[in-house]
Amino acid sequence: MIRVVVADDQAVVREGLVLLLGLLPGIDVVGSAGDGEAALRLVETERPDVVLMDLRMPRMDGVEATRRVRAAHPGTQVVVLTTYSDDESVFAALRAGARGFLTKDAEADDIAKALATVMRGDAQLDPTVQRRLLDSMSPPGPPSPALPPATTTPFSTSPPTTGRPAVPSSTTAPPAEPLPSPPGEAPPPGGAASAAPPSPTGASESRRQQHSGERRVRRSGESLPDGLTPREGEVLMLIADGLSNAEIAARLFITEATVKTHINNLFAKAGLRDRAQAVTYAYRHGLVTPG
Repeated sequence: MIRVVVADDQAVVREGLVLLLGLLPGIDVVGSAGDGEAALRLVETERPDVVLMDLRMPRMDGVEATRRVRAAHPGTQVVVLTTYSDDESVFAALRAGARGFLTKDAEADDIAKALATVMRGDAQLDPTVQRRLLDSMSPPGPPSPALPPATTTPFSTSPPTTGRPAVPSSTTAPPAEPLPSPPGEAPPPGGAASAAPPSPTGASESRRQQHSGERRVRRSGESLPDGLTPREGEVLMLIADGLSNAEIAARLFITEATVKTHINNLFAKAGLRDRAQAVTYAYRHGLVTPG
């Protein structure tokens, strides 16, 4: 049973949340408060598992109340439930120690899921809030690499379409043409046909796949921060995409237990506490960029 305190200054909203949560299995509402100070007193006396916290309240706002709850009662988690999802509110609440952030248009199932998620030690963010957070934390994209000199770039031997320049067929040198055979000898097997350049379509597809990978994850030639392994980097990318442990396991064809091991290792190396911090870490270090 998850013991919950509801804090919201609007009586209609507060009473509606108490009634709604009381109908959900596995949740016990042990009290409600109309401001941050009253919420702190309830946490002192009731010792709830989770506080469902509004942000804009009189006497003490939800951010300050969250900070004090987390400092004095680290065993009590905070899920913010608010009308406001602007960047300032999101950052302030997360910095104060909130493990969840939902807007008030969330369904009852979403609230119940958030309460259960933070009880497991994970974080739960509204999808819209998560996108805003990621957009705000994303570093500027790296400058585009300079194109090689035109004299060193091989081009397709096919005549270009009218009005369009020829497209490079590959980033590697074209196969060397066979040497002429001495008089009286037949040309070697696979002569001129084997020297045909690779298909521009195939090369374009190869470049598309390479660029897609570089859009999402740091290039493989660059080292990962804090000693993360390539597999831990993959797991971090999928966490930033919002995937659960089970979904990550299915994507990487590994067991869920292995996923948890990778997450524990990368959290320890990077000094992270939860998924929200992991997402911020991935974007701050340029491991993942919006795609």
